[in-house]
Amino acid sequence: MVIDMTRDSSGGLSPSFVIESAVRSYCRRFPMTFTTASGSTITSTEGRTYLDFLAGCSALNYGHNDPDLVTALVDYLTRNGVVQGLDLQTEAKADFLDAFRSLVLEPAGLEYRVQFTGPTGANSVEAAIKLARKVTGRSSIIAFTNGYHGVSLGALALTGNISHRTQLGFPMVGAQRAFFDGYLGPDIDTAALLDRVLSDPSSGFEPPAGVILETVQGEGGLNAASPQWVRSIAEVTRRHGGLFIVDDIQAGCGRTGPFFSFAEFGVVPDLVTLSKSISGIGLPMALLLIRPEFDIWNPAEHNGTFRGNNLAFVAAAEALRKFWTDDSLRVAADRRAGIVAAALADIARTSFPDARVVGRGMFRGLNVGDGAVADAVCREAFERGLVIETSGAHDEVVKVLAPLTTPDDQLRDGLEILAAAARSVTSGRPPMAVGA
Repeated sequence: MVIDMTRDSSGGLSPSFVIESAVRSYCRRFPMTFTTASGSTITSTEGRTYLDFLAGCSALNYGHNDPDLVTALVDYLTRNGVVQGLDLQTEAKADFLDAFRSLVLEPAGLEYRVQFTGPTGANSVEAAIKLARKVTGRSSIIAFTNGYHGVSLGALALTGNISHRTQLGFPMVGAQRAFFDGYLGPDIDTAALLDRVLSDPSSGFEPPAGVILETVQGEGGLNAASPQWVRSIAEVTRRHGGLFIVDDIQAGCGRTGPFFSFAEFGVVPDLVTLSKSISGIGLPMALLLIRPEFDIWNPAEHNGTFRGNNLAFVAAAEALRKFWTDDSLRVAADRRAGIVAAALADIARTSFPDARVVGRGMFRGLNVGDGAVADAVCREAFERGLVIETSGAHDEVVKVLAPLTTPDDQLRDGLEILAAAARSVTSGRPPMAVGA
């Protein structure tokens, strides 16, 4: 996402917010104070309602404040349910685990142990790489070009974006970088290339403790890996003695169609990281799924005070029962994904003839080839009532993250706002060409 650093130190904020750190980011792109939210809309203190195609950066796959989830939370609080439980056994935790096992794991034929990490996606990644190192006795984790896994120390070493990596002040260790699917062009098999360097004792690559990837790179530009490539990477990883890790933090919980983004790829990762929409309503929650043979933690070896967020457990269990008891959400989301893809293709034809529609499912974007142009489109869209952001190495992708539950009429309204913003930005000059 492009961050506007040309503002003064207040960043256009109202007086109440002037003491907030300069590290703030999204409020610079969307300089408005918001007060209420419902479904796929968010309303400002000025009374203007915006369509939300940011959706908490995929933390709100089911929209804002789903009424059934809100009711479950209110009922739990009014009967004095445990809110903070560390990792004590609580009724709320048991209910979530039962729902997760019966509605997510068993239908997919998966047998995972569930670890509650600290409540952020980055903490789930930290737990995954720590466990991979413990299991294998190795130190190196292989991550991919344009990957994003968080900005805590271990996760940051795996993250590709230089704007995050250059601020640390000392070298990051324990990571090796490989090429994502298609990074070197369609004719080069980067999985075979990884196998080659790992097979060569003089390549300079160390045998990995694990290999981590996103099947769709959310912050990296919505680059979608092919099923065959993901299967090949899994095979290469295990051939060389590492654990295969899928970061499903942004692509999971239905964003690409099935609950897990890898569900139809014919792979079973050794470790899976989940966060964002796992709580159902945007409350902090993160999981690490572990194949049973690799669950070799000692008690409290990876812990955190807020791994027992029982309010998140309540909302998560209710979300699973509401949205994953049958395939109705997936069917509706697949239909809406078609609407999004068609609208983005139409915007490309009319405003950016060289642009590319990227991503998969309801995880889509339009690569316009130029970060300044994508930024201008998103700013113009916000002026017209749509909250939407950019992604990619140069922020060149306009990224659509509408809630999966967005009504069709609101989805089309938002896409029309986006189309109008694109027409406005490109009027009077030729569209920018997309780079290789």
